[in-house]
Amino acid sequence: MKVESLIFAVIAVFCVVAAAVYGIWSHEPIGTTALVLSGGLTGLIGGFFWFVSRRIDARPEDRKDADIAEGAGELGFFSPGSYWPFAIALSAGLMGLALAFWFVWLVVIAVVALLITVGGLLFEYYVGQNAIQS
Repeated sequence: MKVESLIFAVIAVFCVVAAAVYGIWSHEPIGTTALVLSGGLTGLIGGFFWFVSRRIDARPEDRKDADIAEGAGELGFFSPGSYWPFAIALSAGLMGLALAFWFVWLVVIAVVALLITVGGLLFEYYVGQNAIQS
């Protein structure tokens, strides 16, 4: 986590310095505000990673004397053949289109589609043919 916090801290400092330079040279408030907010958000994430890294043991990625084999093991379960992420992406794209053109009826359809697809992804391994048997 220390490496991640350093990366985000460097990006935050860069965004703040770029905001200062951009604000002085351009006198344009929107871009300056966007850079300041980007710096603040990346600083927030970097601060969170730094806070967490102090409370957990050092991972193999954080130690210079670690071997590659120490990082081996199961990383989690990733569904190999799920179509739900594609359906969520389509629903999110439909929502973006509906919001861009402000079609209220399409916003309602997109919200329903998003809820159905997120629910489908969430409960994929609890119902139907893919249900995990206990």
